[in-house]
Amino acid sequence: RNGRPDAVTVQIVEGSRFATMRKIIDNAPDIEHKTRGWSDAELMQAIAPDALSSNPEGQFFPDSYEIDAGSSDLQVYQTAYQTMQRRLNDAWEDRQSGLPYKNPYEMLIMASLIEKETAHEEDRRDVAAVFRNRLAMNMRLQTDPAVIYGMGSAYNGKIRRADLQRDTPYNTYTRYGLTPTPIALPGRAALDAAAQPSDSKFLYFVSRMDGTGKSQFSHTLEEHNAAVKQYILKK
Repeated sequence: RNGRPDAVTVQIVEGSRFATMRKIIDNAPDIEHKTRGWSDAELMQAIAPDALSSNPEGQFFPDSYEIDAGSSDLQVYQTAYQTMQRRLNDAWEDRQSGLPYKNPYEMLIMASLIEKETAHEEDRRDVAAVFRNRLAMNMRLQTDPAVIYGMGSAYNGKIRRADLQRDTPYNTYTRYGLTPTPIALPGRAALDAAAQPSDSKFLYFVSRMDGTGKSQFSHTLEEHNAAVKQYILKK
């Protein structure tokens, strides 16, 4: 009636996994599901055969995308991929000097870890600083979201001590350095934090568990244990 074709909006939330993105797109009505049934490898080959990695995780920008009704779902993937590459390249060009990333893909991995560790705007750059400082000291990152990602379908909402001890490529309690791939689709704020960590010397952080979403940061293990006692154990 208004002379415009019907449009379909697909919304991908920051911090989602690529598998979740695929489910959302596969279930979106009124578009052509050309890629439904394709493997991730087939999808990546169609979109970007020269991508930073053949693993799609993290390489698509989470946002709302509008396409004409009846258009191919491939259009959403292509737009989200191209958007992420622009955002990542911009962050890489503006990054601080001396960061422990060999290439933009490693910074993308870092951004995904930051994305999953905190959604609090004031904490992102300090979380990035903790991970940067640990990498510089060859200290394990020990980030639970990475462990959860490595557990796959075995994760049931809780991490047990045995899970922290069970080695996977994503277990940052048993392995040094960054995870082999991103663990989620990071948003712009996480990308910016990865490129511009704070100048703090923090090595630890723990959730305050007070409903604010903020974390308590510490320089030493002694300080961190005291924070755990106060905020987690409530002693």
